[in-house]
Amino acid sequence: MDNRSDIRDFLASRRARISPEQAGLLPGGGRRRVPGLRREEVAVLAGVSTGWYERLEKGHIAGVSEDVLEAVARALQLDEAERLHLFNLARAARPSRAPQRRGKAKVPARVQWMLDSMTGSAAFVANGRLDVLATNTLGWALHSPMFDDPGRPANFARFQFLDPRAADYYQDWERAASTTVALLRTEAGRDPYDKDLRELVGELSTVSEEFRTRWAAHNVRIHHSGVKQFRHPAVGLLELTYHTLDLPAPDHGRLALTIYTAEPGTPSEDALKLLASWAATNVASAAHPATSATDNA
Repeated sequence: MDNRSDIRDFLASRRARISPEQAGLLPGGGRRRVPGLRREEVAVLAGVSTGWYERLEKGHIAGVSEDVLEAVARALQLDEAERLHLFNLARAARPSRAPQRRGKAKVPARVQWMLDSMTGSAAFVANGRLDVLATNTLGWALHSPMFDDPGRPANFARFQFLDPRAADYYQDWERAASTTVALLRTEAGRDPYDKDLRELVGELSTVSEEFRTRWAAHNVRIHHSGVKQFRHPAVGLLELTYHTLDLPAPDHGRLALTIYTAEPGTPSEDALKLLASWAATNVASAAHPATSATDNA
């Protein structure tokens, strides 16, 4: 697979956001033709020749040593998510790398048992494409607007960019949408051979300008913890803390467990308890996917 355009656009976008002053360089005289750093300035900061860096930014990254990649990452002031993305792009560019054939991810039954035991928290398992593969009852209730289509897995990106209800559901839709695209871009660097992911990106790019703009920014993200606000149609505003943990998934790509909880003694805790009561009366007639993607392991 040729990922040179992804490498080129990612490096160029990171270079464009850094001024000479931010890099500790003198701005120099004359009008600058490009925003941010010039290629030769990145080369100086990374300790490589200008010609070598120009070749790298054209996508010729296969065989580049980790030490050099680290130097480029420092020169471009990459954060941890961006640094890992650069290394993932380099790994994908190696000619000896063969596409990894993966089956459809199945969540082991023991993971579903764990989800079901979490009665006071909303929990779900998703893959790198942000398909929800398993959830507990409260996790289904929290994301119930997303589960209306039983014909395919609930997907955060499709809901955020294709469902008009998402603008009301997310208290800060702009931030949520940007985070989702950054997670998909990170996954695309990690596994560029994922055909389903490429089809998802193509679908969203075709119909959503908001998605296209964010995808072109080449922002990436590692998603482990934080706070999100939801405006749930049944219980109103919820401010929840989340933690995301990677699950072992041999031959199935990346699976992640996310758990949402409310701070004790807050209105959000009361709303989450109310949501649990609401779920108890609605889940029987809903397309609850809790066991739809599990095996018996």
